[in-house]
Amino acid sequence: MVHNEIREKFLKFFESRGHKLVPSSSLLPTDPSVLFTTAGMQQFKPYYTGQADAQEDFGSLNAVSIQKCIRTSAIGEVGDESHLTFFEMLGNFSFGGYWKKEAIEYAHEFITKELGLNIDYVSVFEGENGIPADTESEKIWKSIDPTLEVRRFGREDNFWGPTGEEGPCGPSTEVFVKGIKYEIWNIVFNEFYCSKDKKFTPLDIKGIDTGMGLERLTSAVQNKSNIFETDLFEPLMSLLPDLIDIRKKRVISDHLRAAVFLLTDGVLASNKEQGYILRRLLRRAMVYENQANLPPHIFEDIIAKIIEIYGNEYSELKAKKDEIMNSYHTESNKFMKALSSGIKELQKTTVIDSESAFKLYESYGLPFEVIKEVGAEKASSLTREGFEMERKRHQEISRAGAEKKFGGHGIVEGDLTAANKEEMWQKTRLHTATHIIVAALKKVLKQDLPQAGSDINAERLRFDFTFPRKLTDDELREAEKIANQIVEQDVVVTKTEMPYEDAIKSGAAGFFKLKYPPMVKVFTIGPDTGYFSREICGGPHVSRTAEIGRIKITKEESVSGGNRRIRAVIE
Repeated sequence: MVHNEIREKFLKFFESRGHKLVPSSSLLPTDPSVLFTTAGMQQFKPYYTGQADAQEDFGSLNAVSIQKCIRTSAIGEVGDESHLTFFEMLGNFSFGGYWKKEAIEYAHEFITKELGLNIDYVSVFEGENGIPADTESEKIWKSIDPTLEVRRFGREDNFWGPTGEEGPCGPSTEVFVKGIKYEIWNIVFNEFYCSKDKKFTPLDIKGIDTGMGLERLTSAVQNKSNIFETDLFEPLMSLLPDLIDIRKKRVISDHLRAAVFLLTDGVLASNKEQGYILRRLLRRAMVYENQANLPPHIFEDIIAKIIEIYGNEYSELKAKKDEIMNSYHTESNKFMKALSSGIKELQKTTVIDSESAFKLYESYGLPFEVIKEVGAEKASSLTREGFEMERKRHQEISRAGAEKKFGGHGIVEGDLTAANKEEMWQKTRLHTATHIIVAALKKVLKQDLPQAGSDINAERLRFDFTFPRKLTDDELREAEKIANQIVEQDVVVTKTEMPYEDAIKSGAAGFFKLKYPPMVKVFTIGPDTGYFSREICGGPHVSRTAEIGRIKITKEESVSGGNRRIRAVIE
């Protein structure tokens, strides 16, 4: 059974049982507490907490998805038989629709009957820190199969914490199949909300959150000893010559695959946040490419093969093939110039500690993993934690220098953060420009555009919205024209606080169907009667539109099924 057949079986199984198919969200989450989308449940968090209504949005209290995920904690372990940075998570979810019995029965039926796998044993939560043992799940498993072995484990193994700093969580039951040493399916029973201070309170809506990695499942179904022997990875691994050892082949395949998906979702290599992770992945692979003296076409062939393997499931990969290749070449050209000098300097260094490792990174772009590996014994005391502390220390020094130059201190206003007043002013202008572009698009497309996330830095704005097709060049030009007309008219931007119900009655647009507090802030662009834009927002904003400057839409692209993304700058 090839991987696409497994996908199809999973989705059809749950769709036939009343689950609404929800497309994968972007790898760049709307949740500001996490860097990437790390789990299938992440896009569904508002439905577990009651901030959004699944019945209203999906027409069902149950959903199924295959979610793109990135987990950076595993970068150092990639190269073994099971760890990955990018993976796809098969998941079924319920937001008050069904509970433990149905979730466990679905898992058992799918694994044993649909896939023909034999369950070795299952695990349940044994109880810990005032949270009782999950005897209910144990009884359900035994009622399905009295001969099944049920093992009990503590919070480290069978209690799933919140995605991010806070959120829904609860005990879990995990499924292990014969021939595979790691679990293939994790069923989480979200019945608590974990606050930032790690206090647990019962959720009003109990929910099911399951996760089953496609790569691990495929290795079990295809009876492979590890994930890199499956038809997801074997085509990539086979493009690499035998002179490269198996661990490096795995790293290259994993890192290039993750990089392709990050580039597709709009991440560009940099020294900050998501871009920093992308750069680490690409450059580690490029070091191995350099060490093996591989011709450039091999990595190009691997990238093309990745797009071929996943292009039918994620059409945006095919649409952005040239863009992906160009971004890859840009980073490769930049790095290769400094790589040989960096390796020579590394080899000359007697002892590599956090400080010397950061200098190698700062001067030559060598990633931590490469410094650690090439440095060997000289880098035996070097740790990721120490390296990151040194990197953050230098960031603080740079930030302090910027504040000294421009005045001010670290600033937080509403949902924006900035190192200094100048940066905050730039982000404020871009924030208001986002509202203007959204309103302009609504006028051009003659319909509402539900927003699905936004991100603003000092250089550009980016926002996602739900729309079924690519926008034409004429539509984008017309929206840009309307947006700049509003800027040139120098209309006033006013803020009003009012009850949420009054805000909606006044025509104010909300965001992602969240439940707002009783009193909200409403920003209106233009006169109260005949306004151009009116949205519920935490701010900050300019006071008049001429303060923004000229708006330029730089890109419109697909993010995931049904979602589009706009990027723009101000000049």
